[in-house]
Amino acid sequence: MTTLENSRNYTVAVAEAMPEKNYGFKPVPEVWSFLEQLHHIAYGIGWWEENYVKGNKIDWAPTPTKKTKQEVINYLGQAYDSLKETTGKTELSDDLIKGFNSTLDHITHHRGQAILYLRCKNIQAPEYIY
Repeated sequence: MTTLENSRNYTVAVAEAMPEKNYGFKPVPEVWSFLEQLHHIAYGIGWWEENYVKGNKIDWAPTPTKKTKQEVINYLGQAYDSLKETTGKTELSDDLIKGFNSTLDHITHHRGQAILYLRCKNIQAPEYIY
């Protein structure tokens, strides 16, 4: 699935661009930190996979994160790997495709916020991957 691989590669590139010392950065106090944005993306991928691909209805219940830069990058990789494996084994109905597209939109939304955080720190965002 090229779209999923592109999403993964770009999300990880954004995660890698921020120095670890800035992973707690928030542009304003009311929003999530850079780390929390990335953790949310990974958690969201797993939640969608469980609910809409595997059919295991689970509550939305993310826990706060204390992950390091490398741990959250690994978490993102694991979430993407699992979704790729599951969707590769599952016949995607119209509803599953709609859910998959919604998941990609959700990733894009939060990755865009993370890119804004990079720019607030005067860090060049990675080139968008097609």
